[in-house]
Amino acid sequence: MAKESMKAREVKRAKTVAKYAEKRKALKQAGDYEGLQKLPKNASPIRMHNRCKLTGRPKGYMRNFGISRVLFREMANKGLIPGVKKASW
Repeated sequence: MAKESMKAREVKRAKTVAKYAEKRKALKQAGDYEGLQKLPKNASPIRMHNRCKLTGRPKGYMRNFGISRVLFREMANKGLIPGVKKASW
């Protein structure tokens, strides 16, 4: 389980990215790289980190499902993910 402070930091980054998205797009099209440098660092979508939606785990993230590999395996074993069969793990 991720710390609450780490989850809150990611939420804050997401809000900052959304806030400056239009401004970043306009500056990029204009080629104003000095203006881009003056924006906050967290305004860049590159600084976002994928986290499991249920546990907040940052590592082993499966983009198709939005959860970590550990949680995916637990859910697949319980039969909560349709179409997934346990082969030999």
